[in-house]
This record gives sequence, structure tokens and C-alpha cells, in this order.
Amino acid sequence: MPFVSITRLRVRSWQYLPAFFLAAFRSALQARYARGNLGVSVLREARNTFWTRSLWIDEPAMKAFMVSGAHRPIMRRLLEWCDEASVAHWTEDSAQKPTWEEVHRRMQRDGRPSRVNYPSEAHRRFDISAPQCASHRAALQVIVPLELRWAVNRLETWWTAPTQHHRAVEASGL
Repeated sequence: MPFVSITRLRVRSWQYLPAFFLAAFRSALQARYARGNLGVSVLREARNTFWTRSLWIDEPAMKAFMVSGAHRPIMRRLLEWCDEASVAHWTEDSAQKPTWEEVHRRMQRDGRPSRVNYPSEAHRRFDISAPQCASHRAALQVIVPLELRWAVNRLETWWTAPTQHHRAVEASGL
């Protein structure tokens, strides 16, 4: 029985959107190829609001993803970037992903607010509006061709590789 993890985040200012988009893309890629992942979907709404829906073979697979790779440092930054954040988990009877309507119902019933540094009034009340899923606002499936996956891995290796300057600073103990 698949383990479902959903999140809802509202980025509090447009100034955080570029960094959020990059971080979200890297995290979605990581999830898509993580061991035990059965699927990842992202829904973007108005007012800088984003929903994620991921299915896993079990809870340990989801937790291993959550505390590793690109996702781990993003969780700390969301404290500053978001004014609304919530999460919910459950075990699903079938391997079919829940609808966005079910996701909303479960978030209201079983979800909990996540900590943010600048909570909105809606966050304080745990007031979560239903996701808008009209055909023009269809959810994005995170699908990455193998060629792009290789390119992204190479880019991440280059981007995160320590420079000669960083090695010198680390060696000096500063």
C-alpha cells in the first residue's frame, strides 16, 4: 500500500520565487529518481501557492528522501520564504494517485501546519483553500528524460563542487 505525502506552500514574496523555483525543481528531480518513489506531481496556484503530491513504496523511503540531497537544505529555507506551509501523510489502498480534491480533504482532516517565521492569518487558523484544478491549470507531472537527467546531474556536480578558493579556506580553518 503506497505512502502518500502532500505539502502546501505559499511563498510570501515574489523576491523569493527565483530561489524557490530552482530549489523546487532540484527537489522534484531528486524525488522523481529517489529509491522508492512511485510518482511526483506539482500544482501551482495563484498567490504563489504550490501543492506537491508524492507516492512512495513506504514511509521510510519518503523519509530517506526528505532528509537527503537537494531537499534537506530547502526545508530550512522555507521557514523564511513561506508564510503558509502544511503537510499531511497517509497510506493509500491503491497505487492510483489521489485526486487534488482528495488531497485537499486529507490536508484539512489529517494535515498539520509546518513552522514558518512569518505566518499569515490563514496559516495561524489552518485555513486551507481548495486547489484550483481547471483544465488550464492542470497539475505538472515531473517527467525528466534520461538525457536531461544526465545533464542535470552533471550541472549539479559542477555547481556543488568545491572551488580551489573554498578548499584553501577550509584548509586554513577559517
